Amino acid sequence: MRATTVFSLLSFFLPTAFGSLGGLPDKIYGVNLGSWLVLEPWMLPQEWLDMGGQSCSDCSTCIGTEFAFAKAYPDTVDEIFDGHWTSWFNQPDVDALKANGINTVRIPLGYWIVEALVDRATEFYPRGGLAQLRRGLQQLNAAGIVAILDHHALPGVAAVNQMFAGNCTSTPMFYTDYNYHRALIWTSVMTALSHVDPAFANVVAIEAANEPIMDASKTPGYGNFQKNFVKAVRATEFLLGIQTPGFGAMPVPTNGNFTVMLPQVNGSIFTNEVRSALLDAYPILVELGVVGLSKNRTQLVTNFMDIGWQHNNPANPADAAIGPQGYDNHLYYSFGGVANADPVSYMTSICNLKRVQKDAALGNSPLWFGEWGLPTQFNATDAFLTQWADAQKLMYSQDAGWIFWNFKIEKSKLAGDLARQWSYREGVELGYLTKDPSKYNDPNVCVPYIIPPSSSASVSASPTSASASVSAQPTASASVSASEQTTVSSASTQPSASASA
Repeated sequence: MRATTVFSLLSFFLPTAFGSLGGLPDKIYGVNLGSWLVLEPWMLPQEWLDMGGQSCSDCSTCIGTEFAFAKAYPDTVDEIFDGHWTSWFNQPDVDALKANGINTVRIPLGYWIVEALVDRATEFYPRGGLAQLRRGLQQLNAAGIVAILDHHALPGVAAVNQMFAGNCTSTPMFYTDYNYHRALIWTSVMTALSHVDPAFANVVAIEAANEPIMDASKTPGYGNFQKNFVKAVRATEFLLGIQTPGFGAMPVPTNGNFTVMLPQVNGSIFTNEVRSALLDAYPILVELGVVGLSKNRTQLVTNFMDIGWQHNNPANPADAAIGPQGYDNHLYYSFGGVANADPVSYMTSICNLKRVQKDAALGNSPLWFGEWGLPTQFNATDAFLTQWADAQKLMYSQDAGWIFWNFKIEKSKLAGDLARQWSYREGVELGYLTKDPSKYNDPNVCVPYIIPPSSSASVSASPTSASASVSAQPTASASVSASEQTTVSSASTQPSASASA
């Protein structure tokens, strides 16, 4: 079958092609810089212990998060974390990303990177992350790689019992007026930095909140926060001299004190809450030495988890859009609930994925898959992981592109074989992922599994004919021969659902 056949078949499912949005590439080929500025101990278990952390099955019961670490070691936390930030992501990592064709990184950040937002009497986090972010952004910019700033760990904690939230707790408090307000201050500060600070020149998008609680009934006010998030970005940009559709240009004070302009401006983006957030952001920017006019006159892309992330009548983030906006979908089969735990079910499910189309119908486009990986619920052969990588890349490239979790994973005795399915770098070295991210080991990988739209068959059904064996045997174009296949149990190394990024 010709290589173009798969794309012909896929045309049944594809929306119109994605064009460039803001400063984003025409097609995103990206990785997450996870565990850099928001540390998740499961990804570097030996280093975490060496730093002074602890390992436990329930991360709320030991020194298992940045919050717990900073509380336990108040006198040394800043120095210890500075060492981690310097060693975990540095120039050799940037060189490897460039060599592997990566054009975009998503950088998980905690609210505490804006140190003035932290209540030091009750909240405990390391200081000094902003200087490291500046350093990393400049290195990435020199390599031609753009960045999405992801508000991964929010004030008050937005997720239940998750390492990635910064503090492991069963009672997240993000969904309150107080913490929504702090998140908006963070948003305004990051927007101003992205336009005024030369180190942030390659920042093209800001993501409002990583993986909020999936039950929308437990996130009161989140829909209103989405609207205020976009307004805070656009209002800050407007006051920095960036043209905002629907608002005429205004003379901007040369000293950068945009707060003096607030009494003079009106309009839908300048709600009382947004005005208050901008007023609170300005002294922080002054303290950081960031004042002046925008050096980048292109609007940032605002970014949200897509509407499908939540259930129970969630707000549609498309309703918040003012200017360029993109949407983020996270898909991990390894935590269950997506497909039966066997190769054929995985391939049939992924090759008939319609998330792009469903999101587009609700205005959530362009869409990129901001977190995904190669972990499975079963013992995966090298041959299957090669197909699994190809199939996911193929389907996630239907719209704006993809961002793999993670750029690397610790390789140690304690980490075991974790890197095999979670590390992009390891995936390229093992041949599962092609060195050129736009290419495939087998561009026809999905052909045996595609169910035509006219078919009434369930997407969980097995493909017909001898093609069903594709999931277990390498195809002609697979980079790993049958004799080289190894079966490795993922059960002993794969993090639990509570460790989801």
